[in-house]
Amino acid sequence: MRKLFYFSLCLLMMPLLAFTQEIPKKNYTAIQIDDAPVIDGLLSDGVWGKGEWIDSFIQHEPFNGKEATQKTEFKVLFDKDNLYVAIKAYDTSPDSIVRRLTRRDDPDGDFVGIAFDSYHDLRTAFMFAVSAGGVKFDQMLTEDGENEDSSWDPNWWVKVDFNELGWVAEMKIPFSQLRFENKSDGVWGMEVFRQTYRHNELDFWQHISKDVPGLVHHFGQLSGLESIKPQKIFDVTPYALAKVESFEAEAGNPFADGSNSSINGGVDAKIGVTNNLTLDLTINPDFGQVEADPSQVNLTAYETFFQEKRPFFIEGANITTFGIGIGDGGVGNDNLFYSRRIGRRPKLYPDLNDNEFASVPVFTPILGAAKLTGKTSNGLSIGIIESVAGEGRAEIDDNGTRRFETVEPLTNYFLGRVQKDYNNGNTIVGGMITSTNRWLDETTEDHFHKNAYTGGVDFTQYFKDKSWMINVNAAFSQVNGNEEAILRTQESSARYFQREDNDYVNYDPTKTSMTGSGGRLQVLHQKGHWTHLGVLLWKTPGLELNDIGYLRQADQVFAMYWGQYRVWEPKGIYRSWNLSGDFYNMWDFGGDLLGHGLELNGNLTFKNFWSLWSHYNLNTNGYSNTMLRGGPQMRTAGSQNIQYNISSDSRKKLHFWVYNNYGKGFDDSSDHFTISSGFTYKPINTLSVSMNADYNKSFDELQYVSQDSYNNQDRFIFASLDQKVLSASIRISYNFTPDLTLQYWGQPFIASGKYLDYKMINDPMNKNYSSRFDLYNSNQMNLVDDVYNFDENNDGIVDYSIDKPDFNFQEFLSNLVIRWEYNPGSSIYLVWNQTRSGFTDNGNLNVGDDLDNLFADKAYNIFLIKLSYRIGI
Repeated sequence: MRKLFYFSLCLLMMPLLAFTQEIPKKNYTAIQIDDAPVIDGLLSDGVWGKGEWIDSFIQHEPFNGKEATQKTEFKVLFDKDNLYVAIKAYDTSPDSIVRRLTRRDDPDGDFVGIAFDSYHDLRTAFMFAVSAGGVKFDQMLTEDGENEDSSWDPNWWVKVDFNELGWVAEMKIPFSQLRFENKSDGVWGMEVFRQTYRHNELDFWQHISKDVPGLVHHFGQLSGLESIKPQKIFDVTPYALAKVESFEAEAGNPFADGSNSSINGGVDAKIGVTNNLTLDLTINPDFGQVEADPSQVNLTAYETFFQEKRPFFIEGANITTFGIGIGDGGVGNDNLFYSRRIGRRPKLYPDLNDNEFASVPVFTPILGAAKLTGKTSNGLSIGIIESVAGEGRAEIDDNGTRRFETVEPLTNYFLGRVQKDYNNGNTIVGGMITSTNRWLDETTEDHFHKNAYTGGVDFTQYFKDKSWMINVNAAFSQVNGNEEAILRTQESSARYFQREDNDYVNYDPTKTSMTGSGGRLQVLHQKGHWTHLGVLLWKTPGLELNDIGYLRQADQVFAMYWGQYRVWEPKGIYRSWNLSGDFYNMWDFGGDLLGHGLELNGNLTFKNFWSLWSHYNLNTNGYSNTMLRGGPQMRTAGSQNIQYNISSDSRKKLHFWVYNNYGKGFDDSSDHFTISSGFTYKPINTLSVSMNADYNKSFDELQYVSQDSYNNQDRFIFASLDQKVLSASIRISYNFTPDLTLQYWGQPFIASGKYLDYKMINDPMNKNYSSRFDLYNSNQMNLVDDVYNFDENNDGIVDYSIDKPDFNFQEFLSNLVIRWEYNPGSSIYLVWNQTRSGFTDNGNLNVGDDLDNLFADKAYNIFLIKLSYRIGI
């Protein structure tokens, strides 16, 4: 397998044998005006009579390169303050135009739009689009269109109108919302596009073939803007919030009397520091309107990765990221910056005595944050984040006597990121540094690093019209703290330095600092229907990113080859299809080959817009440095897994899908089965109802339970785990207008786990799977008051004990949000959050009993109203 990987990597480096014919770039000259039009969608102002309407759109899909089936015309005007764009979407069947109402940035139906490469760096673009329902859809495109940032929400105006010939969109885009150089040549990149929903047809003014890499550098040109001047943005948005909480009162607990109320406020600001750099500020931010994280049961030793949902941290995230992983989930999340660290749930919990009660903050308060982002005229991209998270303090009551205990220290987070373009965006050099500095006391100094620093450099080179790419990201880390804090880091699940067979690391309990490094090398080739990718990842044992970044596991070398073949021209029964596959190997820094695997994927879209997706994965027998959670290396059984998904036409009012996943471990070591199904129903243009249900049943013969010692020997206690998870998600969206929306999300969740056949690991490296462990017999263990007592030598004396690990967890999360953007940038939120949870230790899934238990007690309710008002200067 190792030879095959290097052979494949060499194939990637072969020179191109052919090239794609370049499509000539179109040019449009904008028209300067003195009198601004009224934005009403009617195009009745006289200024729209100036100049010519431009058409000649070409299909991007489904029939790449063919003439558009519907005529589209556009015109671009400007004055000293704004751009004005009009797009006429002619339609031979106006009654077939789909004009559904949705929330901003979630278009559904026909739409039109325009994108400007105002930097003219051939890599970055600002997109403004609108659906036929009048819903705004805007994005910032970076990395030549590879990254799409939908959280970018500029302030602009648009109206749509319908007539017997089709529909019209009229836009006003302030120059203050765009970034460009003061002394430019008046030439930008520009693309105009349209989607005809019923045909699933996407048309471009400047044709971009589907067999070429990249997007922005293929744009046409917009000229005639020599006279415009950049305008600095200056928006200040104060907010006020009132919140009421109700919950089950707890007798004797002074912090749980059944209700709570508060009033809060803060300020957000967006300030143009220069023509190209924008400073975002937030003081005492509140994200009460943000949807809760979905329920999960995590029985691994690793931290759960949650997606960022807070607007301040999402917008512009493309410049503040520095990944050293690949793919989605798991190793793909490894990054120098993980914004969920800022304002996270406190890490510690007070150790309470009998009759003591505590009020512990749910999240660490963010006192303030600043973010500077932008790109200078010479191609230097800048991203800086500075944030201070306040001290999280638990208030503890002991029969009326109060004391406070720190559960999260006062912390300063800093990030600095730069990237420089050369050679028309074909060469990119960058770097990033982060620092985390904490103010610790005697309660926290053993649990947190006092200081943590990471940094990295990256280099990307494109060749042959960007059909070849080489990328290298290299990073380092250093953490400092007292001996106990650094010992915890050495023994964490990311590295387990304490393993008795770990002879290639320096395990030192007296250390007060630790350093490490990591990186990623990628070689990519795209040519026609084929894409090839070779990847090499490395993370030394001492690499630690988890103060401001995310690292699942260090001590890895990972090599992968991935290839894909795509067909996008409709033919026969299909509209498009693709096949892809990869194989990979993984080593540790001791030189041990931990395992290798193979993946195959297939996607097929039929002409009736139904689709089929399938996936196969094979992991061979291997080795694990983490299965015994600090114990020695252990052989692991391989597995294979198959998944598929069938989906109906998503354009229809009723759309549904079915998903199935089945996997089985070698030597009958495990098996799992998942069935999921869901639908979306849109009976009218303003209403969407979605629901999905999931059932998962899994069995794992070797689930870690605990570890202890016996006769000066480690005992690693495992059991067979029979686990079941039943969950559903309900989402309802109703749009009164494009700016006034109601959204509801609810998730019932039930999970159970029954531990059986307890066993000890006695020979973890035995080639025979069943010889790696011994089962405890009925005489060696007994259950007393939910505690398993183990008498290993049957002498009547308890040798060690563990709490009964069986579980049945129930949770119901819901979120109702009414949002009215009464003016661009100014909003009112009405929010109702509800949480219900329950727990038993019987380990059995019984839906009726579980729901009764879940809804037996009073829920935790939060009602809030939030008002923000944008002041633009």
